[in-house]
Amino acid sequence: MAVAADILSLALLTPPGEWGADIVFGTTQRLGTPMFYGGPSAAYFATRDEYKRNMPGRIIGWSKDKYGKLCYRMALQTREQHIKREKATSNICTAQALLATMAGFYAVYHGQEGISTIASRIHSITVFLDKQLKKFGYTQVNAQYFDTLRFELPEHVSAQQIRTIALSKEVNLRYYENGNVGFSIDETTDIAAANVLLSIFAIAAGKDYQKVDDIPEKSNIDKALKRTSPFLTHEVFSKYHTETEMMRYIKRLDRKDISLAQSMISLGSCTMKLNAASEMLPLSCSGFMGMHPLVPEDQAEGYRELIKNLSDDLKIITGFAGVSLQPNSGAAGEYTGLRVIRAYLESIGQGHRNKVLIPASAHGTNPASAIQAGFTTVTCACDELGNVDMDDLRAKAEENKDELAALMITYPSTHGIFETEIKEICEIIHACGAQVYMDGANMNAQVGLTNPGFIGADVCHLNLHKTFASPHGGGGPGVGPICVAEHLVPFLPGHGIFGNSQNQVSSAPFGSAGILPITYGYIRMMGTEGLTQATKIAILNANYLAACLKDTYGVVYRGANGFVGHEMILECRKVHEETGISENDIAKRLMDYGYHAPTLSFPVHGTLMIEPTESESLAELDNFIDVMLNIWKEIQEVKNGEADKNDNVLINAPHPEYEVVNDRWEHSYTREKAAYPIASVRDNKFWVNVARVDNTLGDRKLLPTRYGTFD
Repeated sequence: MAVAADILSLALLTPPGEWGADIVFGTTQRLGTPMFYGGPSAAYFATRDEYKRNMPGRIIGWSKDKYGKLCYRMALQTREQHIKREKATSNICTAQALLATMAGFYAVYHGQEGISTIASRIHSITVFLDKQLKKFGYTQVNAQYFDTLRFELPEHVSAQQIRTIALSKEVNLRYYENGNVGFSIDETTDIAAANVLLSIFAIAAGKDYQKVDDIPEKSNIDKALKRTSPFLTHEVFSKYHTETEMMRYIKRLDRKDISLAQSMISLGSCTMKLNAASEMLPLSCSGFMGMHPLVPEDQAEGYRELIKNLSDDLKIITGFAGVSLQPNSGAAGEYTGLRVIRAYLESIGQGHRNKVLIPASAHGTNPASAIQAGFTTVTCACDELGNVDMDDLRAKAEENKDELAALMITYPSTHGIFETEIKEICEIIHACGAQVYMDGANMNAQVGLTNPGFIGADVCHLNLHKTFASPHGGGGPGVGPICVAEHLVPFLPGHGIFGNSQNQVSSAPFGSAGILPITYGYIRMMGTEGLTQATKIAILNANYLAACLKDTYGVVYRGANGFVGHEMILECRKVHEETGISENDIAKRLMDYGYHAPTLSFPVHGTLMIEPTESESLAELDNFIDVMLNIWKEIQEVKNGEADKNDNVLINAPHPEYEVVNDRWEHSYTREKAAYPIASVRDNKFWVNVARVDNTLGDRKLLPTRYGTFD
């Protein structure tokens, strides 16, 4: 049994897990996250211990490092897209790590007592208003409630009367189709707001009312439904209840994270570019923060104008005719685009088409998205140069032409190259009566130089958190709008507020609207010239790295002209064959040098995928090259027998501070070589907090909460 629950109400109500529920889900928006005209905010999904391995999404769990220190890691990584492809479950829902962190801090700051006090105050105000409005002749229809009331109106009162009075006092209420009127109370509702609500309903009913100065604590919750069990019992929820302590706690956590504030993050296919301060300013603007997603249109004219202008910009950038901003991640964009394709095919009597052709070089989320959208997948091979194998593509397109719904292709591909036959590929698919879906994960190499519409695609999604400079947030909020050709525009997602909910994929009409001002600011401040120049620099930076590392590690794939796109795959397989040093060892060693690991073993096993983006200066690129070449020297020391194959800086990386300063140092190399291998590290040292993590332990005994123990 699955239960949708208001998370704040559970401070007062018996939690569903105690009365037999198997799954509980809901939103954490009210735990300190602004409404942002619909998002972003984090959902929560909880389940019984026996079902935890079946949960979708990504799970953080306990493990231990090689010295036994407890640590966190992303658990069950074998479910990831680059391993499971169409069977992956890690990426079928959007992640909202930043918003989950905000909700977590809210709970840490308030603790059990604070959360209970907030919930009790909300409920008390609700009980008070219920009793007062009944005195005015209104009938409240919710027998049990936490914060929401719904009223049947007296015969002489109409919903329109109430609406007119409420709007004159700048209050929005909920108006039901049957004429009922309702409202919800939250932690921002104070005595003054309660008096305003009283006045609205009193005036409409022609009754006198008395302003109140205080609202007593009262409860309308049945005793049998009241919570008796404690919650938030971990010590972290009782230690940081002043702003000073909370600030220091957040800073301590911040020091454990490596980010763009420290150094380049070279994660391939992730486009970890700068989130400029000027673009981020709207996040703290009350006008953008405090708006409910369902306010009347005339109260959201600023947001609506921004949304229209941004949509027009994205249509120009992609060469398409229509846009939907609803999808809340890249994978959600893929799913939405495929639903649009299905709706279109059904409209022309081709609804039986159920196969999606996906090259091996496509973005890793594509197969799982296709399966979730109800399709089956057919994989198309790549040739030895990394391009789509045209013979295999033609053969599989022809073999499946009667059932083929779409091709999902990434351009440039995750192999880091521009497919020279991309337009011909689109023509082959169209000749079969199918549609072309272009994954926008690598759009940072297209903007201003080409676009999906010109190439011949029918639909694409964009990652605002990649190409268009909104934050990744450590794993969300993502925004993945889709852009479509003219014939697909009628099938774009609708919403109940517009009277048409076809293909709706978000409860909010415009998805995570709070993120849109960031992208809008980025596009408008950059302009056509700036966006085009950014694309050129992104490609230039990747090719500079490729040129500097080709004679050591080597680059797996290059395009027909000998260049890579905006990212490249670094060859590590030969290193492993000759020395036993793996791509994982190289990635871990990079941490000792102050760099986040690149994308590991995707899309080619045994390699590293690197994407520098246009945000990085020549000085930073040169430092990264210096680091990679120094690691190459360390590899050669192992190869030549100068370093112990079983005890060297690579297989033991990373080296946390607690290991380096320990009185016992039993390695065959020096502390200096481990921690300060080159001069630039001395100037900007980032200490990892744990040594190499035991992944097997964390998966074998999955502990996804702080209350678990290995003992």
